[in-house]
Amino acid sequence: MAAKSKGHAEHTRDAQKQQGLPGEFLRPIKVTVTGAGSFFTPRLLSDIMRIPGNRGGVLALVDIDARRLRVMKKLVEKLIADQDLAGWEVIASTRRTEVLAGTDYLINTIEVSGLDCVRHDNDIPLKYGVDQCIGDTIGPGGVFKALRTGPVWLDILRDAEDLCPDAQVLNYTNPMNALCLAAGRAQSLPVVGLCHSVQGTSHLLARRAGVPYEEMVWECAGINHLAWFTRLEHRGRSLYPKLMRMARRDLEGKPANPDDAGDLVRKDMMLHFGAFITESSGHLSEYLPYYRKNRKAIKTYCRSGYQGGSSFYADNWPTWRADADRKRDALVSGKEPMEWNRSWEYASWIIEAREKDAPFRIHGNVMNTDGYGGRLITNLLDDGCVEVACMVDRNGVNPTRYGALPPQMAAICASNMAVFDLLATAIVEKSKEAAIHALTLDPLTAAVCSPAQIKAMALELFAAEKTFLRGYR
Repeated sequence: MAAKSKGHAEHTRDAQKQQGLPGEFLRPIKVTVTGAGSFFTPRLLSDIMRIPGNRGGVLALVDIDARRLRVMKKLVEKLIADQDLAGWEVIASTRRTEVLAGTDYLINTIEVSGLDCVRHDNDIPLKYGVDQCIGDTIGPGGVFKALRTGPVWLDILRDAEDLCPDAQVLNYTNPMNALCLAAGRAQSLPVVGLCHSVQGTSHLLARRAGVPYEEMVWECAGINHLAWFTRLEHRGRSLYPKLMRMARRDLEGKPANPDDAGDLVRKDMMLHFGAFITESSGHLSEYLPYYRKNRKAIKTYCRSGYQGGSSFYADNWPTWRADADRKRDALVSGKEPMEWNRSWEYASWIIEAREKDAPFRIHGNVMNTDGYGGRLITNLLDDGCVEVACMVDRNGVNPTRYGALPPQMAAICASNMAVFDLLATAIVEKSKEAAIHALTLDPLTAAVCSPAQIKAMALELFAAEKTFLRGYR
């Protein structure tokens, strides 16, 4: 039976109103963040330290960039002092093995290669006609980000198996599906992949439909960035007829709401496949063979920025990274305030639900097995990674069985899962052949290139990024 998500909406509303779940922690905890210099770290740790009833503990920061690590340690220490978040100790190291022991929660936010491969991931495929917007989850950019990141990720997990075998692992790094799948196949720690696209899109749909979020009843399942809102209701009536009428007007260039006339890829997919998808149009356009295969398609369906702009990430990532560093320096110096409310990122809510044994529902990326020999999504591969509703309590993250997706939606997910299946094999086995086969099955790349062109592109990317791809053969 499908997990009903009205409870999720109610839990989220009540938790945000109360800023916490009932109960108190029974112990101090240790949280370790790998890739602690990342965008996620300040808010995630702020969320964790703001959990009502916590008993403090240790925050361990790990990053191979010593400067970013120093700044982040100062930032977290200043946050503790300024906000009177007593009971927390902050430690930091460029070597994870120095701090992993005793970790209860391992949060992974690593970025392998920094800026060194951003242009390669974008510009080499563009030579072959593959136009990307984001390029970090699927497509040539996503495939090679996974090939760079996956071995480092598995090394972290192997160290954690030795040093903190009881840790719950929370992964925020993309490509989410490929990394969680490789982890599920290669190691024993419990891993859940966390994204905010379900939270963000469910709120977006409530606004578009003009209904109170807490009154909307919905179900969502699929894979990361390709999860479908298969049920979307308000007071017993489907919201889809209204949303589809609005989408048709937008696609005809006659929007009812000019301020929300974009997001055309998601709206078009909803009209043709029957449900709305969790990821933005820019990302989504890369996961499908329809919307970026030629200039006409890009002009028709894609817009600037996250709406589908060509080379958007590659052109902007260096500036964003520099801006993030400047902002952290400003936060440490006190030039900018750190007056943050608790966010809807799942990490702190998972920790709170486990430590208080207070059930809370999230949507997480997990292996597609129900623990009894069956599948969570019955018409997708069991040896794959899916995004489904999960109940969290003292027993950990407990995925719920969804059942069967409508077949056309399952087929779209399966097209991406075929890429991730071979990509996970490539990561675990360090196999160039599996990596090339993964890219050959990529929907967008296959819509543009022949197998011979794809192989040539892959080999060119391997050569350009060889510093970060050691051991592949």
